[in-house]
Amino acid sequence: MSLDNVVEDIREEARARAEEIREDGEQRASEIVAEAESDAQELRESRKTDVERQVKQEREQALSSAKLEAKQKRLEARRDVLEDVREEVESELASLSGDRRETLTRSLLDDAADEFDAGNDVVVHGRAADKALLEDILEEYDDYSYGDSYDCLGGVVVESTQSRVRVNNTFDSVLESVWEDNLKEVSARLFDQ
Repeated sequence: MSLDNVVEDIREEARARAEEIREDGEQRASEIVAEAESDAQELRESRKTDVERQVKQEREQALSSAKLEAKQKRLEARRDVLEDVREEVESELASLSGDRRETLTRSLLDDAADEFDAGNDVVVHGRAADKALLEDILEEYDDYSYGDSYDCLGGVVVESTQSRVRVNNTFDSVLESVWEDNLKEVSARLFDQ
């Protein structure tokens, strides 16, 4: 065998080996590309799912926040309406006059008088505008006198000089008690709950 034949055989073998390496490389490159494309697809799907979940969560948070804000505004509006109603009632009580004011004042004084023993010196305080009315009513009570004016819508504050007993039977205190006891019902009527 000649040297040329040996060289040619080695070349052929090298070419065949190179072709084999090239084919293995192309196959490995195809596998790497396919794997990379698969990984990229999985990553895209994962990111898409994450983004959709985040969008949904943000939408739910925004909706929840909007509902809470609406509820707070509704409660504020209700509170404002209730305050307006209370102010209107207070205004009506303050503007009572004539027989109606006298009847209510007498009733509140009679209830307070039950708390004091006969013979006690009792001082009655009331609204400055009711001084004349109270002095007229007090003429019917022994040992009762009109004291200082008291800042209220009407009614009386009665106290004994012999004891520490003090009875607050003002329109304000009665309204406060009635208001607290009936606030739920008033609210239900106003807001159709």
